[in-house]
Amino acid sequence: MPRRKGAPEVNAGSMADIAFLLLIFFLVTTTIETDAGLDRMLPPMEPPEEDVVIKQKNIFTVNINKNGQLLVEDELMQLKDLRKAAIAFLENGADGTCNYCQGRKDPASSDNPSKAIISLKNDRETKYSTYITVQNELVGAYNDLRDREAQRIFGRDFTEMEAEYLNPETASSIRDDLKDKVKRVQDMFPQKLSEAETTSN
Repeated sequence: MPRRKGAPEVNAGSMADIAFLLLIFFLVTTTIETDAGLDRMLPPMEPPEEDVVIKQKNIFTVNINKNGQLLVEDELMQLKDLRKAAIAFLENGADGTCNYCQGRKDPASSDNPSKAIISLKNDRETKYSTYITVQNELVGAYNDLRDREAQRIFGRDFTEMEAEYLNPETASSIRDDLKDKVKRVQDMFPQKLSEAETTSN
């Protein structure tokens, strides 16, 4: 009776090739989600040729310390009150040129929305979540005012129009119609949010 041979060997020579092909397939077909990031315009590389004079009353200062406390216009403020204070500053309209502003026209506050600047400064040890929350409240102040004016003029929210305008799937004819509307509202309350250099105390 002949002896039984051992189990036949599996030829694994092409397994590496197959694994490599599968790796390439998954690398090519997999989509990786990317974070949207923050919509901020960086300052120009070169300083402007002419010195721009900005009155102190047209600057709304917001400081965040390392403990997450807010110092707004040199006074302690709760986060829940920040948006309301920013709105009051942006639409103050002290010089009387803003006919759509509903502010108090306080001569000690901003002249008009085109001159109003919000300056945000934080400590190096400030928590990132606190920084983002404060920034969201300040951007929210601009969006609330823009929504109000867009509702008054066009009968719909600015944020809704802007999202539709920026959506690449929106038809070009609709985008062309929205472009002027979005720009008109943006010009009424231009977003001038300046981020000062961080400090360490």
